[in-house]
Amino acid sequence: MALKRRPAAQPRQSRREFLALAATAATVPMAACSQSDTEAYDEAAARLRAALSAAPEMREFVRYATLAANGHNAQPWRFMIGETGAGILPDFSRRTPVVDPDDHHLYVSLGCAAENFLLAAAAHGRPGAARFDDRGDGRIEIDLARAQAQAGALYAAIPARQSTRSEYDGRAVAPDELKLLEAAARLEGVALTFITDEARRETVLDFVIEGNSAQMDAPAFVQELEDWTRFNPAEALRTGDGLFSGISGHPTMPTWLGRLMFAWVFKKDAENEKYRAHMRSSAGIAVFTGDKEDKDHWVRVGRSFQRFALKATVLGIRHAHINQPLEVPVLRPAFAAWLGAGGRRPDLVVRFGTAPPLPYSLRRPVTGVIV
Repeated sequence: MALKRRPAAQPRQSRREFLALAATAATVPMAACSQSDTEAYDEAAARLRAALSAAPEMREFVRYATLAANGHNAQPWRFMIGETGAGILPDFSRRTPVVDPDDHHLYVSLGCAAENFLLAAAAHGRPGAARFDDRGDGRIEIDLARAQAQAGALYAAIPARQSTRSEYDGRAVAPDELKLLEAAARLEGVALTFITDEARRETVLDFVIEGNSAQMDAPAFVQELEDWTRFNPAEALRTGDGLFSGISGHPTMPTWLGRLMFAWVFKKDAENEKYRAHMRSSAGIAVFTGDKEDKDHWVRVGRSFQRFALKATVLGIRHAHINQPLEVPVLRPAFAAWLGAGGRRPDLVVRFGTAPPLPYSLRRPVTGVIV
C-alpha cells in the first residue's frame, strides 16, 4: 500500500487548543464508534473464525490461511487454487516499505499463511507439502494428496490464535511447556532460542528500547504506522485490514479525530514505557533464526513461528512480536552478535506469557485474495 501524503503543514495548535478541540469532539455523537458498529465488528471476527464445514472447498482452506500472523495486518498475500493444490503469491501492493524495506516480514507472513493452509487441508484428508519457488514472483507452491484426515490440536487452534499486545501477568512458563513449544516449531533450516533469565531479558529490552526510539524518531515510520491504524470498528470493517486501535486497548474514535490525535499521543517516551511494562511482564522471549538470509528461509521461519504460535495458543500462552532490534538495520548485527547467531540474521523476536485475550483482528474477504 502506498504511503499517504500528509496535507500541507498547518499552523500548529497549542496544547490548550488541542485539548479544547478533543473535549468538544467528545460531546459530539460518534457514529463511527457506535454500539452497532462494535457488534458488527465482533460478528465479522466471529464469522472469519467459524469452523470449516465437514467437506470444505479449497477456498475454506484459504480462509483459515488468512488468519495467520502478518505484519501490520497488511495481509500481503494472494492465493491461486486448483484441484490438487494452491499457490500463495506475494502481494507487493500491500508492502510496508519503511518497516520492511527488503520484504522480509512479507515473506515470513506468507510462510505463516502456508502453515495454516497445510494444517487445515490435512485436517480434512488433504495432506500436503509446501515448497518455495523463487522464479518469477517468488511464490509458495502447495501440492495436496488424499489420505485419512489428520485434525490435530494445532489445526483446532487456528481460529483462536492472536497476537496479544498487552501486559502479561508475569508468571513463568514451565520447562516442559517450553519443550513442547520447541518441538512444535522444529523445522529444517530454522533455529529457535529461548531467553527466560532476567538479565538476558533486560538486555533484549535495551535493544528494543534503542530500536523503538530510532523508529519513533523517523517520521516515515510513524506515518506508515498511522496509515495502517484503524481508529474505530467502522473503519476496520470497511478495510478488513490494518491495526484496529481497540485491539491494543486504545480508545476508539472517529478517523478524523484519531489522525489528529495520533501525533499527540504516539510519543517516544510513552511507547518506551509501554514496552518496558510489556517486556518485564512477559515470561520469556523466543528468537527465530533462519540458516540463510533468503526468501526460502524467511518462509520457513514463518511456518516455524506459526506452529509455535498455535502450540502456545493450545497451552494458553500469549505472544506478541518485539522486532525493533531487527527492523533497525544498524542494530541488527549487534543483536545477532549478542545472541551468538554466528553471522546469521535473526528473523523474529517474540515475547510470550499469560494474559487474557484481546479482541480479534479482521481479514479481507476470501474473494478479495483469490486470483
